[in-house]
Amino acid sequence: MMGLFRKLMPREDKFFDMFVRHSKTVVGAAEALERLLKGEDVEGNCARIVALENDADDITREVLLAVRRSFITPFDRGDIKDLIQSMDDAVDMMHKTVKTIRLFEQTSFDPLMQEMGQGIVKAAHLIAEAVPLLDKMGANAHRLSTIAEEVTRVEGRSDELHEQGLKDLYRRHGATGNAMAYMVGSELYGNLEKIFDRFEDVANEISGILIENV
Repeated sequence: MMGLFRKLMPREDKFFDMFVRHSKTVVGAAEALERLLKGEDVEGNCARIVALENDADDITREVLLAVRRSFITPFDRGDIKDLIQSMDDAVDMMHKTVKTIRLFEQTSFDPLMQEMGQGIVKAAHLIAEAVPLLDKMGANAHRLSTIAEEVTRVEGRSDELHEQGLKDLYRRHGATGNAMAYMVGSELYGNLEKIFDRFEDVANEISGILIENV
């Protein structure tokens, strides 16, 4: 009965606008991270990610406030909260990576880290494609499901790169006893891998919304 009632009532479409705005901060931060990992203007791109993370937090608060104030939402309130929070967690994890880079004053990065940066951009663009499709999820169900699967595949590749990266660190620094270099490198690889995990969380949220609403 409640589902029928929701369909008959006007929707709060502003949520989709906020989702899209947030997805743009995710893409912007991912692209800045990719440039950073290539060694391009490291501090400038760090600052860019921090600024975008602040913007993303503002949008997340805006969404959560709208959830509390809106009588009718386009889909379940809990799903709206979980979706925007999972998106925000991805940007937060990029910010955490910046903190590690600044703390240990890193200016150059391994080729495998750079490859992970490329994967992060790919995952971010997939999420940015998916978010506006939720406005008409019935018509876009197939593409949304495909995007979720693609994000999962990108995350799976990141697991391989993470493992290869740690092995490479051990080969380079284990024999020389450079424990600090190994520690910093492994923390960076771990942070990058967690960004992919957060993107997979977003994909899982989208899949769950599809199951409940289509």
